Amino acid sequence: MALKCVGRLSPALLHLRSTAAPCVWRTALVVSQQEHHRTLLSRHLATKSSKGKTKGQARVNINTALVEDIINLKDVEQDMKNVIDSLKEDFNKNLSIRTSPSAFDHIIVKTKDGKFPLSHLGQITLKSPRLFVINMASFPESTDAVVNALRQSQMNLNPELDGTLIRVPVPPVTREHRENLTKLAKQLTNKAKDSVRKIRSGAVQDVKKFKATVSEDTIKLIEKQIQQMTDDVSAEMDKQLASKTKELLE
Repeated sequence: MALKCVGRLSPALLHLRSTAAPCVWRTALVVSQQEHHRTLLSRHLATKSSKGKTKGQARVNINTALVEDIINLKDVEQDMKNVIDSLKEDFNKNLSIRTSPSAFDHIIVKTKDGKFPLSHLGQITLKSPRLFVINMASFPESTDAVVNALRQSQMNLNPELDGTLIRVPVPPVTREHRENLTKLAKQLTNKAKDSVRKIRSGAVQDVKKFKATVSEDTIKLIEKQIQQMTDDVSAEMDKQLASKTKELLE
């Protein structure tokens, strides 16, 4: 980026390089870099903000290439999107009211040999619309651990042990159970939002490290872009929560 800036220096500044002391030249180069960032970003923002506004404020859409020597905004955005993907996965695993063996996919069993998915330890079958049976013949030593995992799974399960078979009655999907699941959905969403806020804080701190060499206007524009990305992701999470809540209460 510095080489690109040098290419745009005025003839007068180039003359200064040949005649001024090294420290003067370095100072002039830093000032030129700051002005270059300010000019490009301000021009880019002016173009974008004239096209539309969101909630009464102009949206920022910085060309990531213009600030790549300060922060990789694409990486920040991807980190935030990964949190959304994890939230969707949590919704699918922990908030299911379906009657199928896949409803147990998220349950992890702690055994003396480590942690394993329940489906890797026992054969799960649906014997009737109201009863699951888990055959533990392949790993009988893990039967008690599976029973404990089922009881602690937030699925309102009451497994019954019969030798190497575990009978799991399907609890009725009561209104109370559905409401409890919606509360869990909100908790998972709030936790995801906390993760996004941590990403935002980390990114802002990284940007502030360049205060000595980058203009204040540039710093503020990048921070605004990061905050905008955070707001967009939070809004998407709210949509996911609303959709899941509606699904659970129907």
